[in-house]
Amino acid sequence: MITFFLIGLTVHVVFFVSIFDIYFTSPLVHGMTPQVTPLGPPASRLVLVVGDGLRADSLFTLLPNGSSRAPYLRSVIEQRGTWGVSHTRVPTESRPGHVALIAGFYEDVSAVAKGWKENPVEFDSVFNESRHTWCWGSPDILPMFAKGASGDHVYTHTYPAQEEDFASTDASRLDSWVFNQVKSLFQSAKFNSSLKESLLEDKNVFFLHLLGIDTNGHAHRPMSQEYLENIALVDTGVAELVSVVEEFFGYDGRTAYVFTSDHGMTNWGSHGAGHPSETLTPLVVWGAGVQSAHRVTEAQPYNDVYLQGAELVLLADIAPLMASLIGVPIPVNSVGVLPLLYLNNSEQFKAESMYANAIQVLEQFKVQRHSALLLTESKQAEFIHKARILIQLEKYGDAISLCRSLISHALEGLVYYHTYDRFFLGCSVVLGFVGWTSYVVVVILKTHASLNRHPSLLKQVRIPSHTLARLCMCVTAAITVFLLIQRSPVTYYIYCLLPVPVWYSVLKDTFYRLFTVCIIGLTAYLCCPQVVSFFHRAMLTVGLAVLSLWPFLSGLYGKSKFRSVSWFLGCLCLAAFPLMPVVGREPNIHLVTCAGLLTLFTSACYLWSSGRRAPLHLSDKQQFVAQMLHVAVCAYVPSLTHSSLQQKQGLPLLNQIISWTTLASSMLVPLLSSTRLFHRLLSIFLSLTATYLLLSTGSEALFPPVLSWLMFVWINIEQEAMLAQGVSGRQEVETIKRVFFIITAFFGTGNIASINSFDPASVYCFLTVFNPFIMGGLMMWKVIIPFIIVMCTFETIQVATQLSSRSWICTECSFSTCHFFFLVQDYGSWLDIGTSISHYVIVMSMTIFLMLLSVVTHIFTSQRLVLWRRTKMHFP
Repeated sequence: MITFFLIGLTVHVVFFVSIFDIYFTSPLVHGMTPQVTPLGPPASRLVLVVGDGLRADSLFTLLPNGSSRAPYLRSVIEQRGTWGVSHTRVPTESRPGHVALIAGFYEDVSAVAKGWKENPVEFDSVFNESRHTWCWGSPDILPMFAKGASGDHVYTHTYPAQEEDFASTDASRLDSWVFNQVKSLFQSAKFNSSLKESLLEDKNVFFLHLLGIDTNGHAHRPMSQEYLENIALVDTGVAELVSVVEEFFGYDGRTAYVFTSDHGMTNWGSHGAGHPSETLTPLVVWGAGVQSAHRVTEAQPYNDVYLQGAELVLLADIAPLMASLIGVPIPVNSVGVLPLLYLNNSEQFKAESMYANAIQVLEQFKVQRHSALLLTESKQAEFIHKARILIQLEKYGDAISLCRSLISHALEGLVYYHTYDRFFLGCSVVLGFVGWTSYVVVVILKTHASLNRHPSLLKQVRIPSHTLARLCMCVTAAITVFLLIQRSPVTYYIYCLLPVPVWYSVLKDTFYRLFTVCIIGLTAYLCCPQVVSFFHRAMLTVGLAVLSLWPFLSGLYGKSKFRSVSWFLGCLCLAAFPLMPVVGREPNIHLVTCAGLLTLFTSACYLWSSGRRAPLHLSDKQQFVAQMLHVAVCAYVPSLTHSSLQQKQGLPLLNQIISWTTLASSMLVPLLSSTRLFHRLLSIFLSLTATYLLLSTGSEALFPPVLSWLMFVWINIEQEAMLAQGVSGRQEVETIKRVFFIITAFFGTGNIASINSFDPASVYCFLTVFNPFIMGGLMMWKVIIPFIIVMCTFETIQVATQLSSRSWICTECSFSTCHFFFLVQDYGSWLDIGTSISHYVIVMSMTIFLMLLSVVTHIFTSQRLVLWRRTKMHFP
């Protein structure tokens, strides 16, 4: 069995990694020739100001009295600038937003593995193409652009990472620091000749990253006074900045200004998904080379009226706009299209700029594939020649239209060749999945006792071993030669060759009707509520409502009325959680306290009931009392932390110590408890619930106590069912329940949306300084805790009832993994992308975890069972 699960673990790990080679490879290519407009640029320098986390409606919407909370930017919009709404593509996170804005391309999702701090490959940017760039702001954003720049002309000035504190008394000081640093630079230049000489050169960029708005939005919500006052502070800072810059350069009229945001924010203070509050950001451009003003119309946010009068552009389009304003090459990896309506220049300049944009995109296409299927070499040459002729004939409008068409075709070609290998690799992975699932079915058919009674199912159809071996060797050789010719990466060999030995193991000992069994099982699973519940969480409610009737339909009610009623009520209580919203819930710390009290009450009831039947040892009593006191403390810590943060007193050190100590000891303390299964299970429940309370902000804190209550009742009912019905005929029914409870544990209170758009308040008991890896890890642990509780229950039932359904669960998970493999997507909103990835990752991780757990618990359970019999222990 150990060998079987180790092989299965290897297969699933390989296929788990495969989606990153199939769906999430970097779209960037290298070796392109930079393209620049031959005509002189309208601006000598560019000032880029990014208000991180600023929503479009927060800046544009007027106050009830008709005034604006950003009067200076409002005056720019109305008198001398062009305003619009920029649309950020998901994921709406700080780093991807800045990459799209400054480099002109959208990152692949795999960059999330590096916390959006590092890109998997180097990339070009407006900063890299500039003569000099001075940057001020966050240490999470600025260094990546300096790291990717050639030479040493990008100068970054950042504050310490510890300053990015959600519990800060005044997060707007981050923005004040940036403005003060900029003023200091220009003041120093008056007495530093070399610095002044550099500043007076053309093609310079000044980048101000303002994180205060984002930090206040996370900590206090976008409708808070702190968030709105921070916008006013930024507006005042921009006004002073323009005054300092214009004075230094002698009001020469050669400075262009761009004010925008990398993403917005939801009403509950999160971002990452595709809601308009997260994707619509303000764009205000003024100064040299910029079109005259469009007046903002009075409107409500996020509807069609709100967008009237605004030019909606993509965030990546701003990169070619900035490049054109100061006359530097458009970043070679940019997929943005120059928004001509923002330019105030001759038609010839616009046509030349659009021509450079088209050639820059076409260069990427040429590098991606030398021989194009969607855009042949002759077609490319025809496009280029015709566009150049139109410009020479001064038919600038026709030239611009032709260039737009060329960009559209080239971008289609980039997507085509970027996904060229996807179908081939996908087929290889599917063959591997089907082969592994078939192999598991073969093992089950061999070992399952009930099937041995049906010889017709075991009729063997063997293929001669030497013939099969030769066939596999030929297939292996053919695949290897094909991959060598294609110059494929090493990982491609693994994905394509792994199915060969898997199918060899299946075909060398295949049974009659095997494929019929596989097809029936796959069809049944794809139609069952478990798969549907991944997309519609309400299906879990329906399933729990049906499961609540199990004791009454199976005849167990007459044998144990109290446990049957407890099961019924537990299922109905648990069924309420999938109906609750996943994101956007307002914090309610009182519910966290109630969850702690409920945990203490249920634990006390169990200990009282257990003590009446079998008195606890003194050491066991002491440990349970200590754990219950610990739960009480952990139920109070979130309330104390929330109160302290509201009063802007920061995170209390004692609370932080308690939280991290609880997390570190959560998996160690249960090992000190009694080896009695019920006692061990209770200790695990108390330890994990204590950690869960510290990570909760509202109603989700009630989920572990209710889930654990139902799990304890389930164990007792299983014993009753075993005594009443025996083992035979119950394997498949128990497997369905177990798979269903695994999914309920994951999706009962949330899914991937609760991580992609999570509320930072969930981790405030542990830390308030921004750290994506630690915060993401804590949120993942919160999601996993209910799963661990359910898996521990499975192990208890396995020992108590001698029922084993490990192989059947692995088969079910393999079916669902294959299903969700086809649903993985790398387009749409980050919520859609993240959900598709999470579904695949969850079912794949579920299989891998089950395999690991099965191997470990098989040895552990055997030793425990021997001890159990020697000491004559029994279940209370």
